[in-house]
Amino acid sequence: MPDSDLMFRSATELAGMVRAGEVSARELVEISLARIEELNPECNAFVQIDGERALATAAEIGPGDERPFAGVPIAIKNNRAVEGLRLTNGCALMAEYVADHDHNVTRRLREAGFVIVGTTTLPEYGILPVSEARIFGPTRNPWDLERTPGGSSGGAAAAVAAGMVPVAHGNDGGGSIRIPAACCGLVGLKPARGRISLAPVLGDSPIEIDGVLTRTVADTAAILDVLSGYEPGDATWAPPPAEPFALSARRSPTTVVGEGADARAGSLRIAMTKFAPLAEAAIDPICARGVDRAAELLRSLGHEVVEVEPPWRVDGLAELFGVVFCTYISLGIAASGMIAGHEPSAEDVEPMSWAIHSMIQSLNATQGLAAVVQLQAFARQLTMFLEPYDALLTPALAERPLALGTLDTAAPDPMSTFTRSGLFTPFTPVFNAAGQPGISLPLYQGEDGLPLGVQLVGRPAGEAALLALASQLEEASPWAERRPSM
Repeated sequence: MPDSDLMFRSATELAGMVRAGEVSARELVEISLARIEELNPECNAFVQIDGERALATAAEIGPGDERPFAGVPIAIKNNRAVEGLRLTNGCALMAEYVADHDHNVTRRLREAGFVIVGTTTLPEYGILPVSEARIFGPTRNPWDLERTPGGSSGGAAAAVAAGMVPVAHGNDGGGSIRIPAACCGLVGLKPARGRISLAPVLGDSPIEIDGVLTRTVADTAAILDVLSGYEPGDATWAPPPAEPFALSARRSPTTVVGEGADARAGSLRIAMTKFAPLAEAAIDPICARGVDRAAELLRSLGHEVVEVEPPWRVDGLAELFGVVFCTYISLGIAASGMIAGHEPSAEDVEPMSWAIHSMIQSLNATQGLAAVVQLQAFARQLTMFLEPYDALLTPALAERPLALGTLDTAAPDPMSTFTRSGLFTPFTPVFNAAGQPGISLPLYQGEDGLPLGVQLVGRPAGEAALLALASQLEEASPWAERRPSM
């Protein structure tokens, strides 16, 4: 096979090849770095390349290394610390800040044998579902260079879709793994709340969680085993699984569900909806057809699919989520100012970021806490509504990947851009609020030639059953061989 094809193989397979001596870790890293040099000028997916250290790390990995991903190249989203590399959060205030430590996910990926080749782009403070930060310029979708790869983990998705790395790290506070996965034809799991520690920065979060963008469900499951688990000082954490996620992903989904709920006679009960949480969100017919096709596929596999209208068109819900989400953005801006050594000003950040910061600064502590409590009350109602079902099927996106420039952070009314972004991605943020695991699967390719993803949502802390169901769909409708023409 051509060397470049190796970056389109699964991370699990590549690690096995290194372990068996079929390819060296250094060869894999050299191929990854060469692909980055060739393709990144078009995609603009990377903030910083760490080639010298990556090659040195790879040189120390030899055949027989039993670490699960020894020698496999990976990239880290540039809002998680990698010791010795710039940590920008996509903002000018931190543009030259160099991290003096590894984030928990960075450390765990290193310990699993991954070789970090660089860091990837994101929108400023990870706010938008596109990746067009002022300090980086637009990141482009390898499937169509005039469209977004999604966000906020857009650089990660573009890097994997283009075959610069086989997998990449991302995180998800409102869909930021699932959205770029859908835009770029990848698998993107948002794990259950508390599954992956936010150490050493936070004890927990009501909405944010880390994860990866991959080509296969098996890789996603195996890397979840690497990343999940308690870290000292965590305020909350998800209960450990009954068995490794990688093993659950290979089982029949009815068997896995039977361990945590009533076993069903060879089938699951799956809810399906195209009823968007935002009444003003129009669903593109291609996205709607993707859900219909996925529902038919599930029925053909023996599952019961029931169309529902979840109770999520709640007056003020979008604003409520916005307050909770934007509070963390405002904290990030304040922390950036501390790093820069001065109080942030409107000149330091993009206009939308400043509008968000100003809005949150106008609230008092009681209002901020009340928003969290109200959001939790909504999430409990939604979770109870979905309790009779083993999973929920929705569109991953309401629109096809947006043209570059559609979401302008410097618009005359920058908060209108924030509102507009929700019409693109109405189905993802509710499950950050609920804390349930959700996965975007690239089941199809649209009539427009772009990837077409659907979202599956599992029970609370139910990644095992969700991954088993996703694997069954992947086997029935494979996607891993699809790749962009570039």
